[in-house]
Formats: sequence, structure tokens, C-alpha cells
Amino acid sequence: MTRTPSPAVEPSNKPHPFAGVFALLAPHMAALDRFLQLQLAAFEPEIRAMVNYCIDTSGKRIRPALVFLSGWKDPGVVSPDLVRAAAVVELVHLATLVHDDIMDSAEVRRSRRTAMREFGPTAAVLLGDALFAHALHLATHFPTTEVCAAVSESTRRVCAGEIVQSLRRRSTDLTPADYLRIIDLKTAELFRVSCFLGARLAGSEDGYVGAADRFGRHLGIAYQIYDDLADFFGREEKIGKTLGTDLASGKLTLPLFALMDRLPPYERASLSGEIGGLQPTQPELRKKQMLDLGVFDAVEAAVQGEVSAARAALAEWPGLAPTHHLLALGDVLLAQVAALRPA
Repeated sequence: MTRTPSPAVEPSNKPHPFAGVFALLAPHMAALDRFLQLQLAAFEPEIRAMVNYCIDTSGKRIRPALVFLSGWKDPGVVSPDLVRAAAVVELVHLATLVHDDIMDSAEVRRSRRTAMREFGPTAAVLLGDALFAHALHLATHFPTTEVCAAVSESTRRVCAGEIVQSLRRRSTDLTPADYLRIIDLKTAELFRVSCFLGARLAGSEDGYVGAADRFGRHLGIAYQIYDDLADFFGREEKIGKTLGTDLASGKLTLPLFALMDRLPPYERASLSGEIGGLQPTQPELRKKQMLDLGVFDAVEAAVQGEVSAARAALAEWPGLAPTHHLLALGDVLLAQVAALRPA
């Protein structure tokens, strides 16, 4: 059966928010691109085009950047071990995106159709599995089992976070502590292991490896809170993916928690009905209420708190080469949160 292709999504011409980091890491990212393209030959011929569709260069590639920056030594040195580790975490991340888009029924990812829309949900879920499997295969190519063990554990934790979130959709019994636990697993875990691997493979001393590990975890939590805020206040043409899915799919996030706390009882019951799927959602109303009731400010403060904790993790290591570059990522993230605020 011949599948009729859908029209392409118009890409954004906006400057990439991590453009400064990418300029610094241009040789590293180019090496990563070459490495990932070489991996296509490892997949069966029938699915190579599908894998190639997922392995594109339009994403932020924050996790590979964390691997490279945590192991930073010299701008002219591109470590093959760091390139391989960056490929491992990127493939795991891509697999989670494929699966996320199926669960969210998302139409657009990275300014084009999601894999689910391009290939159908059945093929897409198996494609995500194939990406996961190859990431773990690459992790076995290091001389010790430490990398494979770390990546395997992180992959399990990411999946556990997604499972818990999926099971708790449409439920208003979730607590803020539950929410933090979920995002710690499903998002912060890959940030954490990226920093851990970069620092470890670069031969950093144990104290710095632990500091980079903690930095990555807090930055990952901050990033997911930002992403949840962007689901309400971002613009699809700038963010490059389908927005407004959290409320529509009954996913209770920090912006919705903060709004619940500030609404009068009648409005709170109405919002609970929307989250539970009992009545139509009102995204524009909820967005206005978030602005009027100080929700945006509260969520922005939460991001700032996690970025501060990330900075504190590296406070005892100001002289090391990676520290300055890692801290700059926190500044970029805070600028992105500020840019979400409506004029």
C-alpha cells in the first residue's frame, strides 16, 4: 500500500536559543553528526530511512552538549569517547521523543511531522524501541562496563518516569512532590547521566564527576519546568513542536498546580474537570488566569531555584575548564524562560 505524504511543516527561521553553545561545539557536533550517520548501516535496510528521519540536526542537542562540556579540555580536541557517549544519550533521547509524541498525539516535532504522523503509531513505537536498543549496543563498546551500566540504569529510570506519568494522567490526586519525582526521572535523569559520562570519560577526579552529576540533575529539572511553562506560553513556530498538549492530555504540571492553588473553589473544580477529561479544555482562559494570578512568576521562580542549585553544585570548582561553559547553559535557560513572558 502506498502512503500519501503529508505536506511539510514550515521550519522556523528564528535564531537557535543555544546558538552560542553550538558555535563553541561546532567541531564536536559535526563529529557527532558523522558518527550518527554511520550508525544507519547498523539498522536493517527496511528501516534506515525511518531512523534517518529521527536522526536530524534541527534539535537542541542539549544532552550531547552536556557530555561535551562536562568533559571539556581544549576547543581543538574532539574526543572519540565523548562523541560515542554523546551519540548514546542522543539516541536514548530520540527514542523517548518518538514515544512521547505517540502518547501525546503530537503532530509536530522539530518543525516537521512527528514520527508517529509520518509512519503511524505502531511503526513509531517499534522505531523508538530500535533506537533504544542501538543506544545500549553502542554503550557496550567502551572498555569497561561502567558506561553501559550507567546508560542502562538511566534508560530504565526515564521509562519509569514516563510510565508513572502515563498512569497518572487525568488524575488530580498528583502532588507537587509526585510531579518533581516524575520530571526527575523522565527528564533530569538524562541530563544527569550526560554530565556524569562527560566528566568521567574525560578523566576528571571523582569530586568533580559528582559535582557535574548534581549540576546535570538540577539543570534537567529546571529545563522540564521551563518546557511545561512553554506548553502554555510558547509559540509553536518558535518552539518547533506541538504545544498545548499537557492540559489536553490531562498531564498535571507545575503551571497547573500553581493555578489550582490560586483559583477560587468553583474555578478549581472546573479546571479539575478539564484535567480529568470531563469537560472541554479552555487553554486561553487558563493562560490568562496564569498571568493574572502570578502563576508565570511562581513557575519562573522555580526554574531560577533549580538553576541556582545547579550553579551551587559547581561552586567549588570555578577554575576547571568545563565549569564556565556549563554555567552558561543555566544563563541561556533563564533567558528562554524570560522570553516566554507575553509583552
